[in-house]
Amino acid sequence: MAWFKRDKKSIEQTTPPEERRVRTEGLWVKCESCRTIVFRKDLEANLFVCPKCQFHFKMNSKQRLEMLLDGRWTEHDAGMTSTDPLKFVDTKSYASRLKDAKKKLGMNDAVITAEGQLNGRPVVMCAMEFGFIGGSMGAVVGEKVTRGIELAIETRQPFIAISCSGGARMMEGTISLMQLAKVSAALARLDDEKLPYISVLTDPTTGGVTASFAMLGDLNIGEPGALIGFAGPRVIEQTIRQKLPKDFSAPNSCSNTDSSTPSSTARSSSRSSPAPLTCS
Repeated sequence: MAWFKRDKKSIEQTTPPEERRVRTEGLWVKCESCRTIVFRKDLEANLFVCPKCQFHFKMNSKQRLEMLLDGRWTEHDAGMTSTDPLKFVDTKSYASRLKDAKKKLGMNDAVITAEGQLNGRPVVMCAMEFGFIGGSMGAVVGEKVTRGIELAIETRQPFIAISCSGGARMMEGTISLMQLAKVSAALARLDDEKLPYISVLTDPTTGGVTASFAMLGDLNIGEPGALIGFAGPRVIEQTIRQKLPKDFSAPNSCSNTDSSTPSSTARSSSRSSPAPLTCS
């Protein structure tokens, strides 16, 4: 016989157990710079810039396109994918890396080529995705950027590239290095047509991307605090055996960047009324 016995029935719970829990995961974000806890919606409203210290959070390619372009935009060459020409294998096969990246991100390679409007003006824009094998440039990335430039020439629109990359893709060997010359040649044709090219360098922009189209803009804009350079600080320190300054390779210390502009300022500036970008 039990010592205690409940005479009344327990309160019936109509709500499933998983819905009774208070969900707070992902609602708050800690700033990597000032360690302030920021409400995610407030951070998104401020274009992923910390409201306290102006630290720029990392953004993916689609977020950057949605931030800069007005409403709808059209993606081009979305179906292009690498064929793994060298059958490259290191700790993991290149084919497996491609498969995992495609499954995780829902895209076929490390760049999105989009056509849309910026403040009511038609533009062609390429945004790189660092989450896809470090945003590295292989044959597909080089071809998509080149086709984006050719589309800008065909439609007489300005071309904008948002770089976020670790450089050329080593898994494709010399084929990836050939993209540097191909994209640079396409930009030369864009220049011959007197069409503007704006290069936006975000964190990080290094290696073969820096050595090619990232530094060839009519206007180069560096994101504050971004790592920009051909080689990273650690590699340079090991080569010259000297300690580098803390802000080395940041836009405010790079001679090849024309300006260092916060995301919120860049977006508000695009909403003003600058001189027309298109050329006839």
